[in-house]
Amino acid sequence: MKLLLVEDDPMIGESVAEALHGENYAVDWIRDGRSAELAVTSAEYDLILLDLGLPKMSGLDFLRHYRGQSGDAPVLIMTARDSTPARVEGLDAGADDYLIKPFDLDELMARIRALLRRRAGRTQPIISHGPLTLNLATHEVTLANTPVHLSAREFSVLRALLDSPGSVLSKNQLEEKLYGWNEEIESNTIDVYIHHLRKKLGANFIKNVRGVGYKVTSA
Repeated sequence: MKLLLVEDDPMIGESVAEALHGENYAVDWIRDGRSAELAVTSAEYDLILLDLGLPKMSGLDFLRHYRGQSGDAPVLIMTARDSTPARVEGLDAGADDYLIKPFDLDELMARIRALLRRRAGRTQPIISHGPLTLNLATHEVTLANTPVHLSAREFSVLRALLDSPGSVLSKNQLEEKLYGWNEEIESNTIDVYIHHLRKKLGANFIKNVRGVGYKVTSA
């Protein structure tokens, strides 16, 4: 899952970005509203974390413009503005949730998981596909009730495929879900992760659609 972090405070931004990486999210960290505008035109994000007091363009102005351009990613506002009118203004501008600084990182991660579940049409932090289950909160995976150990990247690839069961995702789309701007990607990285997943989940679990990409087989 790829997230856009829009935060100009270097300490908060670094702390949040590190925590998100620790939860296996790909993160692009932007420090002003204008750059955020450019970012959402050049990449697709699953969720946006947005500060309000930004240089060059305020968070609210960015949010209104983003929604006005039919941007549909969930937006979680992170701000020190804790008055009721400020919350109402942020939510009415198109935010999906509102978190007051300072906040606990565990609460932030729980709110992110909830927003991503809602976006995917799920009510529980569990993805089930036939005998396979993924727990998005604990990162535990089981196949026919037997635990399966996946690396962080393998888990992310599998999650991306299961978020759109039956849909074909290209290598580029999978790379977008796994890596931020500053992370180096080797040419065969996705192929390697798919190979490892097939060894652990079954050779026929992930299908290669020649010249297009990969998809999970029917449950």
